[in-house]
Amino acid sequence: MLNMKSPSLQIGSFTFNWGSRTYVMGILNVTPDSFSGDGIIAKGDAVEVAVNQANNFLASGADILDVGGESTRPGSSPVNADEEMERVIPIIHALNKNFPEALISIDTYKAMVAEEAIKAGAHIVNDVWGLRADDGLASVAAKYRTPVILMHNRSNPASVEVREKFGNAYIGAEYENLIEDVKRELMNSVELARKAGIAESHIVLDPGVGFGKTREHNLELVNRLDEIRRLGYPILLGTSRKSFIGFTLDLPPDQRVEGTAATVAVGIARGADIIRVHDVKEMARVAKMTDAIVRKSFTTDKKDKH
Repeated sequence: MLNMKSPSLQIGSFTFNWGSRTYVMGILNVTPDSFSGDGIIAKGDAVEVAVNQANNFLASGADILDVGGESTRPGSSPVNADEEMERVIPIIHALNKNFPEALISIDTYKAMVAEEAIKAGAHIVNDVWGLRADDGLASVAAKYRTPVILMHNRSNPASVEVREKFGNAYIGAEYENLIEDVKRELMNSVELARKAGIAESHIVLDPGVGFGKTREHNLELVNRLDEIRRLGYPILLGTSRKSFIGFTLDLPPDQRVEGTAATVAVGIARGADIIRVHDVKEMARVAKMTDAIVRKSFTTDKKDKH
């Protein structure tokens, strides 16, 4: 295992032992406009749909339920904090009530939303802007001693290509050196976390596949993920159903399970610790098989039996 600044993370009774196996994060999009077509709001009573989906995710091997109230697809419209809270806070309360042992992350870059989500029972903050969008978010995470997932992001609304079949994608991102630029900017986010008083053990990094990157950038990033892992922090990889898979395979979002599986397997082989996915059952199986090969992990507890 690579040298880690902190080999484990304890949240309540759950321990992440980094490097021992891959952890699975299931996506709960509490939005009407998710790029992948899985937005909970568009499917009926949001709380009921979310609880049912969470139940399926947990039964299929999810370790974390990631609740988000604002779409991050390229070209999506921003949502204000009040509307975002109206979407996610009832969901988090319901998840806590129905699944008291489940880990919940709040996918937000807004300090106000994060604080209310933590009060409602969220255990992790997943920030797609790496603490750079809202100056108060780092302080909130430090105040509540909440772990943070810091994502690299060079998204630019002016550089979005719209393709009906594949979904929107960023086309204008430029890098002097992709991996070195991503590493440097991730460490800038780490420094913001440190200055706010967030513990090293509470930091997870996400290279931001699909955010301000072209198809070629995304493919390279997955293949060279081990270089990001060498920064010494656990890595979350979020490739699920994204447009670079669609561009590569010439497929729409609902037909990208196999493409996602390939990125998950390679990502784990390159050092991913957490995978963020829509198709939990299938990707939990991919993760378990890949772990058996690359980590020699043969877990036999009930949760790992898929």
